[in-house]
Amino acid sequence: MALNEYFESTKGVGVLATADREGLVNAAIYARPHVIDEANIALIMSDRLSHLNLQSNPHALYLFKEEDGYRGRRLYLTKTKEEKDSPLIPQIRRRKYPEVEGKYAEESKFLVFFHIDRTLPLIGEK
Repeated sequence: MALNEYFESTKGVGVLATADREGLVNAAIYARPHVIDEANIALIMSDRLSHLNLQSNPHALYLFKEEDGYRGRRLYLTKTKEEKDSPLIPQIRRRKYPEVEGKYAEESKFLVFFHIDRTLPLIGEK
């Protein structure tokens, strides 16, 4: 199944793991990625620890666990670029969360683009 189809049709939970330049790790819940093509994705990010870590270390891991069982994908990523307050954000955003938008409406958002270096299933494949 194509990556775009997979993320559009599969329910589950995503986690983005990043590390700073010293290797201190952070993990945060993230929505499904926006698939640009089979080799590139984008995530909408607030200016929090995950985004800060990507300023000094462009490597990340996006883990997606499907709703049922232990199926999913791991995407090994390298940040390629970002756009602050990109006009694409409202166009590609899947859902709006009033409780989040109200509280953080004034904050800048970043559209962060990643190259997919490697894809593995959630479990296995060394």
